[in-house]
Amino acid sequence: MRKILLAVFAASATLQAAAQYKPSDLFGPRFYTERGNAEHSANGAPGPAYWQNRADYHLQATIDTLARTLTGVETIEYTNNSPDALDCLWLQVEQNTYKPDARSNFATAAHPSPADHTTGYSFEAVTLQDGTTSTKADYIITDTRMQIRLHKPLASKGKVSIHIRYTYTIPGAFGGRTDYVATRNGTIFEIAQWYPRMSVYDDSRGWNNLPFLGSGEFYLEYGDIDYSVTVPWDMIVAGSGALQNPAEVLTPAQVARWEKARHSDQTVMIRSAAEIGDPSSRPVHSGTLTWKFKMTNTRDVAFGASRAYIWDAAAVNLPEGKHSMAMSVYPVESAGEGAWGRATEYLKRSMEYFSEKWFVYPYPVAVNEAGIAGGMEYPGIVFDGITDKGKELYWVTAHEIGHNWFPMIVGSDERRFGWMDEGFNTFIDVYASDNFNKGEYAPKRDAEYAEGGGNPADEIVPFLKDASAPVILTPADAIPEKYRHPLTYFKPAFGLVLLREQILGHDRFDYAFRSYIRHWAYKHPQPSDFFRSMENASGEDLAWFWREWFYHNWTLDLAVSDAHAVDGGVSVVVSNLDRMAFPSVLEATCVDGLKARINFFVETWLQQDRVTVVIPTTAKVSSVTIDPDAGLPDANRSNNTVKLP
Repeated sequence: MRKILLAVFAASATLQAAAQYKPSDLFGPRFYTERGNAEHSANGAPGPAYWQNRADYHLQATIDTLARTLTGVETIEYTNNSPDALDCLWLQVEQNTYKPDARSNFATAAHPSPADHTTGYSFEAVTLQDGTTSTKADYIITDTRMQIRLHKPLASKGKVSIHIRYTYTIPGAFGGRTDYVATRNGTIFEIAQWYPRMSVYDDSRGWNNLPFLGSGEFYLEYGDIDYSVTVPWDMIVAGSGALQNPAEVLTPAQVARWEKARHSDQTVMIRSAAEIGDPSSRPVHSGTLTWKFKMTNTRDVAFGASRAYIWDAAAVNLPEGKHSMAMSVYPVESAGEGAWGRATEYLKRSMEYFSEKWFVYPYPVAVNEAGIAGGMEYPGIVFDGITDKGKELYWVTAHEIGHNWFPMIVGSDERRFGWMDEGFNTFIDVYASDNFNKGEYAPKRDAEYAEGGGNPADEIVPFLKDASAPVILTPADAIPEKYRHPLTYFKPAFGLVLLREQILGHDRFDYAFRSYIRHWAYKHPQPSDFFRSMENASGEDLAWFWREWFYHNWTLDLAVSDAHAVDGGVSVVVSNLDRMAFPSVLEATCVDGLKARINFFVETWLQQDRVTVVIPTTAKVSSVTIDPDAGLPDANRSNNTVKLP
């Protein structure tokens, strides 16, 4: 690139406004309509009076593999850290989403068939314990919510124990996130949303008790979870958290392999294909076994169970000398180096990359489980596609385990703000793919757009132009399926790419994004907390970007309106013809092939829709181009270049 002399901006604003661009729309006052407060500071961090309620669980589950039912015994220790006395408690009972009269059946145009239903939860007992006093709970069920009406308000800083005995029929393939499926060597059970869970009571809305409709996922309190799963003797259980009793549920040889895997960078087989169906591969040969797990400071737990599992594992090396363990369970149909034989490698490398780049993985284990949920995330475990292989398996593994950062660590409300987990997680996927095995599966592209590597700046344009498309901040369940992936995953992810690559640069973006994660780890951020965090840590007022990208689907059209040679260089007129603005690059290509560039900051468009600049050069210029690297979502690239005679 030719060295450029100091660019002298002959900035001359025209008095004639462009057809659509109005600086006041983008740079208007009062983006934040509320001041920071004691709970959510103006700088985007939790305030000095930030509080959060807590839910600790003791769970016992028994699976009847013939009846396809789960029976549970649950104790919730709920702590009210809020300043409010609570007259009632709200719990999520999401197995009710499979009932014929569930609201989720009416949330979209597609209605389940009569065969795709269960009877939901059946509650044998719900009791409250306050100290030594135990009383029958006064409760009602409304769709996927249980309200417990307290006889005496739960005081601030008070605690209460909730005891629940229940059963439900495990949904089949129609379960989506939780299901069972037959394989050659036995049924695989993927068990999630399997126990009543406390709704979040927070400082923004009080009780967050939106019904579960499907697209909007979860918003949960943090706590410690001890749980046990009782299954027939020949089944393997792989679950969130640390296995507490390996010597009781594994053979001595399997325990030794487990220990070897904990310290091995290479994948170690804990239970091979040859052991499936072999009674000697189990510590007992009849009855049942109870698998015990524990996970601390988590929002949730899930597990898989099957006699068909192959099981392998490897060590995960984390920053600060910390360690974890990656493991995969899958049937023989999924085995092979081209498929699930590399699943633990994919999981391990993703965990190591995300930990080094953003925040250290906090849990002792992560599990990659093969089934028909086909890509679903829970703390410490992901359900991925039983038929996935190669790049598809790598991409889904990296994406689903990435959810342990968003929203399992940074505990945002997925039901209202799906983009704060799906979008952020899709963003970190992009760079993980570049990093993995020297880019073996890079670039990470979504099949909906450009399999094989199109330009995301161009791929987003049709959705920006679509007048029917909702905005990013639309609640997850209100986004039609046609737009769910583009507007919940792709657009917010690409927005962060624009922030990192075009607006802030890597250093400032990474510092700000890490600050956001660190401040809100195991807490409940709101969208404004993210916006404020990024601004305060990066040193930029980004209200213009939040407006155009998150609150609106505006479009961008930068154009080179004129270019002609002048003494000492080339004079160029750049126009902003649409509603968005971005910092950008203007490039002059000389006849000798060398190039000269100058940068436009976003402040270029604070007062004007057209600017004239002189690019100093002593060589003859053949063409001038705005956004020469095509990094911006310009809706009309045909006017980006002017050729000079």
